[in-house]
Amino acid sequence: MTSPLLWYLNRGTGLVLLAVFTLTVVLGVLSTGQGGRVWPRFATQSTHRGLSLLTTLLLLAHAVTAVVDEFVDIRWWQALLPFGGTYRPLYLGLGTLALDLTLAVGATSLLKQRLGERAWRAVHLMSYLAWTAAVVHTLGIGTDASTSLGRPVVLVCVGALLAAVVLRLAILQRAARTT
Repeated sequence: MTSPLLWYLNRGTGLVLLAVFTLTVVLGVLSTGQGGRVWPRFATQSTHRGLSLLTTLLLLAHAVTAVVDEFVDIRWWQALLPFGGTYRPLYLGLGTLALDLTLAVGATSLLKQRLGERAWRAVHLMSYLAWTAAVVHTLGIGTDASTSLGRPVVLVCVGALLAAVVLRLAILQRAARTT
């Protein structure tokens, strides 16, 4: 099945997904640790969980519309396995990798009590890899990434995450100096 609605839905969910995914990761970066907390912990964690759920739902909508829309030949297994794609295989594979890692992070978050803090944190760090794969996927396969709308979205997302990481590292460095 192919229709302009599916095409625009796929494109729209891709850009919105990148922005929401970025917000999720930025909030996760800034809400860890003790120093530099602006909001109470329950507020940041609750917002982070809500954004994580929205990210996952948008990610699933994006993958489903990519598979259902036959304008580009993407099969259902190519949305789950990061290899074997025929349409821009590297970039499609990176999108699939982002999907798989995001689902793994989400699943381990639901099982955090059973896994323990250390195992959960190890898997949760894969969010950085998932986000990076998503950005490269967007740049390589996203039809809007080089448009006047898409380019600023990508630049703001990359800038926001870099700023959050720099801020987090500064907070850690200041905390290490005071102890």
